[in-house]
Amino acid sequence: MRLLWTSIALATLVYLGLCAALFVFQRSMIYMPQPRAVMTPQAPLRLRVDDAELVVSVRPRAGAKALVYFGGNAEDVSLNLDTFGQWFPEHALYLLHYRGYGGSSGTPGEAAIHSDAAALFRAVAAQHADVAIVGRSLGAGVAVRLAVAQPTASRLVLITPFHSLTDIAAAAYPFVPVRWLLRDTYESGRVAPGIRMPTTIIAAEHDEVVPLANTAKLFACFASGVATMKVIPGAGHNTLDSQNVYRVVLQAAL
Repeated sequence: MRLLWTSIALATLVYLGLCAALFVFQRSMIYMPQPRAVMTPQAPLRLRVDDAELVVSVRPRAGAKALVYFGGNAEDVSLNLDTFGQWFPEHALYLLHYRGYGGSSGTPGEAAIHSDAAALFRAVAAQHADVAIVGRSLGAGVAVRLAVAQPTASRLVLITPFHSLTDIAAAAYPFVPVRWLLRDTYESGRVAPGIRMPTTIIAAEHDEVVPLANTAKLFACFASGVATMKVIPGAGHNTLDSQNVYRVVLQAAL
């Protein structure tokens, strides 16, 4: 009996230690900063916020239309410059490198990224009358919150979005009380009902990171008639770009 209780106590300590480690190191598991690989002839936009300097990869273009893009948690957004430039020739492009990514200073976190996204939108909207918001994966969580805060945006495009980061983490760690431990939750489903601009949700049929059912759960949170959902057949979370239909759907959305 004593051996049994000793084993239980040891297992409990190991479990609590695992929970503590996940709590302490969770942001290093969520955010995976990438350097900026694509250097364009023009200097990147450097946006000063209260406690950081943000790098924004840009493709300048005069005119009303602009696209503001927020990438995934391990994405170098500068790699989209050439593709987006070809797909959206009438748009100026503004691709945000989160804090710690691509030369931006600071440390990434949900509250800071939401604040930074709003600062970028204001700077872009001061120069362009028609600003579209596009977010992919983690960036879709940023884009949803921004669309609620900035209803003057012309349209919203969400690529492989999730209902909440809590859902995704809970599925990955079902034996851990994730809902108690997670600090950055990106509760897109909670704020989506407040969005009124035309919204396109692009999902991957075989998404191994954000299950299709979780994206559909987010879609169901939008008010009737606001959002449409397109599923890219045969695509995975990171293979959307290889499908020609993805380009067609994305161009139609904008």
